[in-house]
Amino acid sequence: MTRRQHFIIILILGTLSTISPFSIDMYLPGFPAIAKDLHTSISQVQLSLTAYLVGISVGQLLYGPLLDRFGRKLPLYAGLAVYLLASIGCAVSTSIDMLIAMRLFQALGGCVGLVAAQALVRDLFPVNQIAQVFSLLTLVVAVSPMIAPTVGGYATIALGWHSIFLILAVITGLILVGVYFALPDGKQPDASLSLRPKAVLGSFFTVLKQPQFLVYALVGGLATSAPFAFLAGSSDVFMNIYKVNEQEYGWIFAILSVAVIAPTQLNRFFLKRFTSEQIIFATLRYQAVVGALLVFGTWAGWYGQYGLMVMLFLFLCGQGITGPNASALSLAPFVRHAGSAAALMGSFRMGFGACVSAAVSVLHNNTALPMVGVMLTCVLSGLLILLIGQRTIQHRSRHEDVNEPLAEVML
Repeated sequence: MTRRQHFIIILILGTLSTISPFSIDMYLPGFPAIAKDLHTSISQVQLSLTAYLVGISVGQLLYGPLLDRFGRKLPLYAGLAVYLLASIGCAVSTSIDMLIAMRLFQALGGCVGLVAAQALVRDLFPVNQIAQVFSLLTLVVAVSPMIAPTVGGYATIALGWHSIFLILAVITGLILVGVYFALPDGKQPDASLSLRPKAVLGSFFTVLKQPQFLVYALVGGLATSAPFAFLAGSSDVFMNIYKVNEQEYGWIFAILSVAVIAPTQLNRFFLKRFTSEQIIFATLRYQAVVGALLVFGTWAGWYGQYGLMVMLFLFLCGQGITGPNASALSLAPFVRHAGSAAALMGSFRMGFGACVSAAVSVLHNNTALPMVGVMLTCVLSGLLILLIGQRTIQHRSRHEDVNEPLAEVML
C-alpha cells in the first residue's frame, strides 16, 4: 500500500465513521427551534437522539452478519441508501413523533458506516497497526464535532432546522461516491456463512465466547458512552441555563471537541511505550478523578459557564485515548468474524449511549448535575469492569488456549 493509498483509505473510512457523529452533533443547536416548531418540549426532542442511538445499536447487529456474508461493499451501499431517504424524511417531519421515527430509520441505515469501517480496518491492516489506524480514524471523526454543531447553528438560523437533514443527505451522497470509486473491497463474500438466525447467533456466540472481546467491548462501550450524556444535556445546559445562542453553542461544542482530537495523537506516542491495556487503565483512573471533581463542583456551585467548560474539556480528553485502544483490543482476536465482532462492539457502545441519553432526559432538572453525574457513572462502571475482566482474562489464559480458529473447529 502506497502512502497515497493509505491516506485515501483512512480518509474514506474516517468519513464513513463520521456519518453518525454528524447526524448526532449537527442538529443539537436546533433543539430549541425544533421544540418550538413542533410544539413540544426539549426533553421530547432529546428522545429523537435516543431513538437514533437505539437504531444504531440494533442496526449494527444486522449489518455484522451481512458484511461477513456478502462482503463489505453491497451492505454498505444498501445502508447508505436507506440513510439518504430517511434524512429527507427527517427534513419534512411535521411532528415530533414523525421526527423520532425518521431518526430511527436514519440510524438503521447510517450505522453501516461504523461497522464497515471497523471491519475494513481489520481487513486491510495488520494486527500490530490496528490501534494506530483507529487513532487516525478517531482524529478524522473528532473533527466532526468541531464542524457539525457550528454548521448546524448557522444553518438553523439562516435556513431553519429542516435544512440540517438535507445537508446530511448531500454529504452522505458524496461519501457514497468515494466508497464506490476509491475504497478497496476488503474481505470477499463468504457463501459458507449462513444468514439463518441460528447461524447468525452462532457467529455472535463465537465472538462473545472470547473473553478479551467481551471485556474490552464492555469497557469501551461504557467508558465511551460518557460523551453521549454530554450530547444529550449540553444544549439544554448552555442554551437554557447559560443563555448562549445557537452559534455560540456551536463554537463551545467545537472548542470542547479539541479535547478528543489532541489525545488521539498522544495515543500514537503512548503506544510506542506502553500497551493498550496499560493506557486504558491509566486513562480511566484519570477520568474518574476529574469526573468526581466535576460532579462535586457542579453540586457545590463552583463552576460558572467557563469553569464548567474547562472541567468538561479535561474530562473529555480521555475519550480520544480509551476508544481506539478498546476497539483494537476487542477486534484483535478475529479474522473470519471481524464483521460480527465490529457489529457487537458498536452495538454495545450505541446501546449504552442510548441508555445514557435517555437517563439524562429522565433526570432532567434544569441543572447540569444529570449530565455530569451520568458521565462520571459511565467511567466508574467501565473501570470496575476492567478491573474484574482483566483478572478473568489472565485466569483463562493460564488454563486454556482460546482462539478463534479453535472455536470455529469446535463449532
